[in-house]
Amino acid sequence: SKPVMEGKAVLFKRFADVNAVDIELDTEDPDEIINAVKLMAPSFGGINLEDIKAPECFIIESRLKEICDIPVFHDDQHGTAVICAAGLLNALEISGKKIEDVRIVLNGAGAAGIACLELIKAMGATPDNCMMCDTKGVIWRGRTEGMNQWKSAHAAETDARTLADAVRGADVFLGVSAKGALTPDMVATMAPNPVIFAMANPDPEITPEEAHAVRPDAIVATGRSDYPNQVNNVLCFPYLFRGALDIQARAINDEMKIACAHALARLAREDVPDEVALAYGRKLSFGRDYIIPAPFDPRLIHVLPPAVARAGMATGVARRPIADLEAYTLSLKARMDPTATILQKIQGRARQAQARMIFAEGDDPRVLRAAVQWVRTGMGQSIVVGREADVREKLETAGSGDGYDEIQVVNAANTRQIE
Repeated sequence: SKPVMEGKAVLFKRFADVNAVDIELDTEDPDEIINAVKLMAPSFGGINLEDIKAPECFIIESRLKEICDIPVFHDDQHGTAVICAAGLLNALEISGKKIEDVRIVLNGAGAAGIACLELIKAMGATPDNCMMCDTKGVIWRGRTEGMNQWKSAHAAETDARTLADAVRGADVFLGVSAKGALTPDMVATMAPNPVIFAMANPDPEITPEEAHAVRPDAIVATGRSDYPNQVNNVLCFPYLFRGALDIQARAINDEMKIACAHALARLAREDVPDEVALAYGRKLSFGRDYIIPAPFDPRLIHVLPPAVARAGMATGVARRPIADLEAYTLSLKARMDPTATILQKIQGRARQAQARMIFAEGDDPRVLRAAVQWVRTGMGQSIVVGREADVREKLETAGSGDGYDEIQVVNAANTRQIE
């Protein structure tokens, strides 16, 4: 556990400038863990629990939330749930479906699985449309084998008894179980444009290749970095804690997790910076293969914490509310980038001037995206020199087609001067 927790502390610092101390406890007794955390809690601003299996994790986290006045967060549960929820929102947006209408099947009734389903229900999924499965099949009302109070809370009124029965006609499959749990034959029976989150690690319930072989219309996410749409907890826990610590929150509640999920979903729909695409060696734009932001997206630090902080203040868990969220956002940009302060001053002067900027290379997609961003960030008016049809086509290819109406295109062949 030592190298795992040391690594987690490095991620906290690297991604959100949160100082974390790894503490390993040589016990598997829930009462001993609860007492140890309780005694050391006054020294810290928050507690991140790690690698505790169900149902002990539910008992430990629930009890610590009652007795501690700082955030207590089990990342294996809630971190996975937040990323899963963000990706699901975008997958449903692409497939033209609404979260309250879709049928959802979750396989894996452990800590992460239960947390995923609870958060998705809190975000609008209809409970009667949700079904949970474990190694013994569907969790149905009246089942007694292998049950506990947390599974029972999600028992469904259904005649389905196996995972194959459950996924027939389902819109969404969420897997936090084991390799091979979802077969191609099962995928073939799902509803049109199915959403499949096969999050088992290191091997998913089904690979994207296997799923697409029988359902080319499927949107697939995994926990693997070598496939598109990686469900990676590092997109959540550093920034969730950054926002919670900056308002000195008493707890991390559902509203803060939901705000984080929505902020993540919105970020994935925005134009991706060139440095992120360069790091991943491919063009990234919102679509079936990009529904979750990349972990090294530099915007995460100044997008997620303000959303979390705003939700924490609105729900009354903040000891120190932030009076100026815009200034807070700017401070987060500067926190992780020493050059950000200089750039902010330049951008501030540009916004005041509201200058018209001429972008001469209208045939370069990078220039066109910069022109759109110039307008969207409030700098002023963008004038692009190029052919109208060519500019529109390149923006649409880059995933920024809606930006065409925000810029002025001037064809040098037809115009001598700009009025």
